[in-house]
Amino acid sequence: MRTSLRPRRLRLAIAIASTLVLAGSGVTLGHAPPDDGHADSGLEVHGTAHHQHGGTGGHLPGSDDNVELVGQLTLGDVAEGKIADVAVWGNYAYLGSFFQDTCFGPERVVDGGVYIVDISDPTDPVEVGFIPTQQDTFVGEGVQVIAVDTPRFVGDILVINNETCTLQGKGGVSIYDVTDPLKPKMLVEHAGDRNVNFARFGKHANDIHSAFAWDAGDRAYVVLVDDLEFTDVDILDITDPRKPRLIAEYDLDADFSVFQPILGSGDSFFHDVVVKQINGTWTMLASYWDGGYVLLDVDDPANATLIAHSEFSIPDPEFPTQLPIGNAHQAEFSLDNQYVVAADEDFQPWGLLGTAITVDGVAYAPAYEGAFTPPVAKLPGASWTGTIVWTGGVGCTPAEIPAAPGAGYIALIERGVCFFQNKAEAAAAQGYDGFVVYSDAARPDDVFPMGARDGGPYPDIPGAMVRHADGLAIRAAIEAGSGSAPFSASGVFDGFGYVHLFDASDMSELDTWVLPEAKNPAFAEGFGDLSVHEVAMSHQDARLAYLSHYSGGFRVLRITPDEALEEVGHYIHEDGNNFWGVQVFERGGTEYVAASDRDSGLWIFRYTGP
Repeated sequence: MRTSLRPRRLRLAIAIASTLVLAGSGVTLGHAPPDDGHADSGLEVHGTAHHQHGGTGGHLPGSDDNVELVGQLTLGDVAEGKIADVAVWGNYAYLGSFFQDTCFGPERVVDGGVYIVDISDPTDPVEVGFIPTQQDTFVGEGVQVIAVDTPRFVGDILVINNETCTLQGKGGVSIYDVTDPLKPKMLVEHAGDRNVNFARFGKHANDIHSAFAWDAGDRAYVVLVDDLEFTDVDILDITDPRKPRLIAEYDLDADFSVFQPILGSGDSFFHDVVVKQINGTWTMLASYWDGGYVLLDVDDPANATLIAHSEFSIPDPEFPTQLPIGNAHQAEFSLDNQYVVAADEDFQPWGLLGTAITVDGVAYAPAYEGAFTPPVAKLPGASWTGTIVWTGGVGCTPAEIPAAPGAGYIALIERGVCFFQNKAEAAAAQGYDGFVVYSDAARPDDVFPMGARDGGPYPDIPGAMVRHADGLAIRAAIEAGSGSAPFSASGVFDGFGYVHLFDASDMSELDTWVLPEAKNPAFAEGFGDLSVHEVAMSHQDARLAYLSHYSGGFRVLRITPDEALEEVGHYIHEDGNNFWGVQVFERGGTEYVAASDRDSGLWIFRYTGP
């Protein structure tokens, strides 16, 4: 089992000095920053390395079908991007308070916590409380309330994740007694795994991207999504929620081979999770980004075993010219446990055709465009051509890169030492019309859309990343060509994230569904993020699923008798929506759905269709 620290977050470069100690290895790496823009944790996906709103401007036109807006509450101090997940328990909804825009600089706004809303009358929700988090600590995916009845505690508990900005923040999971939601009581704050080999986090628990608790009878547990380590599935015993105890850590890549190397990263990471008792077995459904959706038997959480896991279909079922992007974000079981409906999250609608570049007639795949570089698909003719040359190293400053020999030259640069944005800036300053980064020997199989260090402005040159072995082969082609080689790549629209339907018995894929606008290049810009975010399954109809679809609004899908997904309802306000969380609840036998809009607050819907 790998125990080394995963350098996962861009913000660590700001918070930590220039050395990184790997847990268990005793090796100090004398370069900084520890992360160069690889979004390999939930925090980076929603936070620092990638802006939450991939396309901040615009929204789809207002419309609705078979969906009634029952009630709506704009929270008192709401601002753009501030609202995260939503949970419902009894007569109350709980909404997470995220950070706004950035964790960095004096302009940052981080007043995290949980809003409490009375929804006893779904038509008239009322804000009744707020639980603040530690300074510079925010709440994202992990908002949940359950009833616990163990020998050590009886009552309702609110479980929240903690992610941090700057040294003042504190990670881990926090648990509150909300048996009386108007008088929440703190049971424990910032509990979780502590990586004692990393100076900043040896003092506090690792940041947690999501959390899910369950009562197994005499014992209760919570599983945490650890942002910092390869062993990122952390399970705590919370039989006494005032005294959580870490009982297990798993790395699903290493322990159960849950990864697909063709997707590029060479490993994957844990993003979200639910646990449900199915046919007498406590079953964990873990969304494992580039690995897939994973079923684990957790009857004994300290000795979990693999039941099954999905794989991303090759080629992509919605974009047959492309490799799948991966990005297993969140999933739920159907009411009857026959199906899993899952949401892949992808904010980047452009890619390289065949996910490849070509040098001297040889195609190298996978290759991914930078997340901050101009899409090749938007270049004239959707084509990127030129002559590639080896610049001799990591290229962090213009002084480390020789001047381009002329127009149309592309710089080949090795990964390491600095941010990808630094490499792009150095190449542009030296007159190159593009750059290619190949992964270093320490991370040979890593290849992904390169992230930036900040919010720009960015150099206006295209960029791509390839594996270490491919970089060495390209260098050999350059040397064989007396110092240069012909280069080409074609761009393509490859859409936003979409929905999967799996057979829950073996996680085989049955169907996919994509929002029509998310598959249309005319909507790639100016309409906000059209990726799906989360799914909640109906508590009354085993074939009904509700989606929070960011700027795509609130969506309702049905599983048809021939095991396909079809849309049967939707809602988008005339001023647009940006939905993050979605949660089902009942009142008087009627099913309602609570959805959290990132820019306003709580929306309550009822599906009115057949």
